[in-house]
Amino acid sequence: MNDTITYYIQNAESFIAGTVNADMSYARNLFLKYVKPGGRILDAGCGSGRDSLAFMAAGYEVDAFDASEEICRLASERLGFPVACRRFEDLEGEEEYDGIWCCASLLHVRKADMAAVMRRLKKLLKTEGAIYVSFKKGDSERVKDGRFFNDMTLETCEKLLQESGVEVLELYESGDVRAGREDEKWINAVGKKAD
Repeated sequence: MNDTITYYIQNAESFIAGTVNADMSYARNLFLKYVKPGGRILDAGCGSGRDSLAFMAAGYEVDAFDASEEICRLASERLGFPVACRRFEDLEGEEEYDGIWCCASLLHVRKADMAAVMRRLKKLLKTEGAIYVSFKKGDSERVKDGRFFNDMTLETCEKLLQESGVEVLELYESGDVRAGREDEKWINAVGKKAD
């Protein structure tokens, strides 16, 4: 995991340049169907802050964090508020958010740590709160270009949410929205706190 954070520190500007204009509006709109209007959203692993900006423009209150100090610095400049530098494993709190957005971020959490991380995320959700997660499609843990990835299938993603006490509301496969990467497949899910 530390190698992955190092990658994002060293490549923060190029990573942001490659993702800041990615059109995630379909996934965001699907997620927001289940989030209370004007509610509080946690952008978990916010990267450039692209989605935080969209949520704020739609009238939501937003908190954001990322594990890379350099990405946090750049995102803070873009968003106009401090982006916290932390990892999923560091999250604490209870019933603070109406929605948690984990866009291409949980995929860096090891399978062995995923259940504990999901418990932390679920605890942060208010009753009936919604969560969005996305993973690269596959069935392995791997390292590519210095970054760790935990890939999922529709089945393993659904199982992860269900075993975490999250009711699955939407589950679908999509292509990568970045130009030239349409052949890369993603697994997406929206769920709500089940109890």
